[in-house]
Amino acid sequence: MRITKQIKEEMLKRLEKIYHGTKSALKFSNTFELLIAVILSAQCTDARVNITTGRLFKKADTPEKILQLGLSSLEEEIRDCGLFHSKAKNIFNTCQKLCTEYNSQVPDDYDALLSLPGVGRKTANVVSSIAFGRPAIAVDTHVFRVANRLKLAAGDSPEEVEKGLQKAIPVEKWSAAHHWLIWHGRKICRARHPLCQQCFLNDLCPSALTMETAVPIKSIKQI
Repeated sequence: MRITKQIKEEMLKRLEKIYHGTKSALKFSNTFELLIAVILSAQCTDARVNITTGRLFKKADTPEKILQLGLSSLEEEIRDCGLFHSKAKNIFNTCQKLCTEYNSQVPDDYDALLSLPGVGRKTANVVSSIAFGRPAIAVDTHVFRVANRLKLAAGDSPEEVEKGLQKAIPVEKWSAAHHWLIWHGRKICRARHPLCQQCFLNDLCPSALTMETAVPIKSIKQI
């Protein structure tokens, strides 16, 4: 099945109709908390992150307080979030850099965000989009899976999929479409046992009702 520009536009039109107005499921009250929550979200569900940050932010909700908490205590606070050794180290080092180089503020410059320990394209795009209102498409495992299955943007890496989605989606809808794809991946186009028969895109999707969708797409590692 050849996925034309017109088919992609119809896919996006339906996704927008169903998921219009959806937002991040992460809970945060400022840009710093958003940054930490997204770092913690790597290979972890948003629900679990919210439990972890709900506990952590009561004790330490600024870069200075994270540093005062100490690395060992930080590890204990985020232990249930997975990969806690590396995440704690990255968060701790990021807080040090924020304090010494950015007056304890999260920088709004994209390259500056990428320079923070533990911050990759996904995290930088999420923060840029949500906190600073810039058009961005963050490719997490849901976006990666859905984009590939729909052939909306095929690619072997998050960056390839990001570039493909940027071509397929009008720039003014990049940030919103990021959420459409995430929620579609959570509700319908699941990694295991996707609900193809219930999907409002099954007449357009080249993967619908085939054995391809019964096998999870290889997960990606990213921060």
